[in-house]
Amino acid sequence: MAYTTINDPSAYFHIQLYVGNNPTGQSITNDANAGDFQPDWLWIKSRDTAGGSGVNFVVDSTRGNTKDLHTSNNEAEHTNSNMLGSFDSDGFTIGASASDNINKASDNYVSWQWKANGGSRTTFTESGNNPGGGYQANTTAGFSIVDYTGTGSAGTVSHGLGSTPAVIFIKDRSEAGAWIVYHQKLDNTNFVKLNDTTASASESSNFNNTSPTSSVFTVGTSTNVNKDGNNYIAYCFCEKKGYSRFGSYKGNAADNGAFVYTGFKPRLVIIKNITDTADWTIWDTTRYPDNVQNIQLYPNLNNAEDTASSTTRLDMLSTGFKIRGTNNKINGNGDTMIYTAWAEHPFVTGTGTPAIAR
Repeated sequence: MAYTTINDPSAYFHIQLYVGNNPTGQSITNDANAGDFQPDWLWIKSRDTAGGSGVNFVVDSTRGNTKDLHTSNNEAEHTNSNMLGSFDSDGFTIGASASDNINKASDNYVSWQWKANGGSRTTFTESGNNPGGGYQANTTAGFSIVDYTGTGSAGTVSHGLGSTPAVIFIKDRSEAGAWIVYHQKLDNTNFVKLNDTTASASESSNFNNTSPTSSVFTVGTSTNVNKDGNNYIAYCFCEKKGYSRFGSYKGNAADNGAFVYTGFKPRLVIIKNITDTADWTIWDTTRYPDNVQNIQLYPNLNNAEDTASSTTRLDMLSTGFKIRGTNNKINGNGDTMIYTAWAEHPFVTGTGTPAIAR
């Protein structure tokens, strides 16, 4: 049996850098060595600007190019007809009057891109307490975008993956509310918030003390996930060997921290300390291809790229990542960290080609 069914991770996940040129607008075409695909979930962040223009900007092909959310705050969905012009077959277009959130002149930007189903949704209807909505699922890569309308009563939502999600990010589109994160290394009562620093907390009203299945995830009565009549978006991921992994590790507050096995050379890693108050951190090998990695961004902050830390560092290796810093964001002593990771290269492809370490 082949080690992985995804020999080329860039066919489903890609990171593209670009430089802003406001007020002109531009088409961002993904690198030639990337797999050609329309990004269905697009997450853009300025590497240089902090404050109001430094938001973590999120759009997707289900809600459409004029609807954006920000992971770094709890605001409702914004409608901006002059921001993202379009999702393209191999990248995206920024509108001529797009704001500094995604196109400040001379700013450096990173765009993290995932492929779902090209914007094509499968709908499901409200049934009893179960919300109605739709999903666009990529079962090969284990990713689906789910939109649904809340009922206010505990019910289930179809995700279309055919496998049990390991991570789910949920956001209320209709009004201000926290980004609620389900992670398989938390039990089905605990959760974390993508938009702030708090440790994991227990609240049965998010997931109704019920774990996802291969067909549905459960939402409780919390207004953050299921207020009657409100519109929600959920980004669901299940693990795929050699391509994605969603796990946890223990910190020791030492330069010689944990080695975390993923089964692939990571391209993107997102980490959160769930025991203590700490920022989320984002690491990728496109912004900085060398070890030791000490250049981080923060999903919960509008900060510019942090390049100065000597205590928040890690190495990207051929089969995982190695913690090299003592900061509690990634290595609190005795604390538990959760992570999400996507591959640059599987440890071994289906044809037997191994990953090469840096």
